[in-house]
Amino acid sequence: MMTFRATAIGIASAATSFLAISLAATSVVGQQLDPPIEARAQANATGAESQERVEGIASATDTLIAEYRLTNKKIESLRIFNKQLGLVIDSQNEELASLQRQIDSVEEVGRAVTPLMLKMIEALDTFVKLDVPFLVEERTKRVAGLRVLMRRSDVAEPERYRRILEAYQIEGDYGRTIDAHGGTIAKGDVEVPVDFLRIGRIGLLYKTRDASEYGVWNQAKRQYETLNASDYANWIDEGLRVAKKQSAPQLIRVPLPQPESGGQS
Repeated sequence: MMTFRATAIGIASAATSFLAISLAATSVVGQQLDPPIEARAQANATGAESQERVEGIASATDTLIAEYRLTNKKIESLRIFNKQLGLVIDSQNEELASLQRQIDSVEEVGRAVTPLMLKMIEALDTFVKLDVPFLVEERTKRVAGLRVLMRRSDVAEPERYRRILEAYQIEGDYGRTIDAHGGTIAKGDVEVPVDFLRIGRIGLLYKTRDASEYGVWNQAKRQYETLNASDYANWIDEGLRVAKKQSAPQLIRVPLPQPESGGQS
């Protein structure tokens, strides 16, 4: 029994020694493994940081590439736009050159047309003075207005020419119309109020306001002549009513000059 107890104690002692040795060995191994584990952990942390930096750089690179491609597209668009704009500018320059040539041509034509227009105005003035003397003040004023028009710097040549032609048109229309208007004729030193009846340019007749006298303009003699009221009063009165649109148009009998004899009908 003593022997068995001694053996048990020995085994226990041996086990304790073994456990102590094992713990010591484990402690030594743990101490030996700690540096590599820490180094590995540090390496892992460093690798993660590097990976984050790599990913950040890759993302920034992708962004720069996208911006580069977009910039290239913009540059290409601008290149196409500039090319088209250049064509437009070239076309505009051609148009400007053409307009300048036209302006130069207009100036040359204007220099040639201006003397013609001045002659037309002078001819119109002479015509009014030599024509049957109806609406003398109005027609003379129109010619004077054309002279003023030729001196104005704010009126273009085409407008001047148009106004001159318009004046000629008005004068031409007088020969195809009849008209009644008021006026005066000179009787010595007195201006007598009358009603004029104009029949185209072939007849200018008058009636005094008190109907005491009727007369006609003699273009050959450049003077007014009285008419026999009993022969022409009714016709002239009717002509005045027709001209004033107070009566329907009809045939009227008026004295007109005879081309061959120069007499009256």
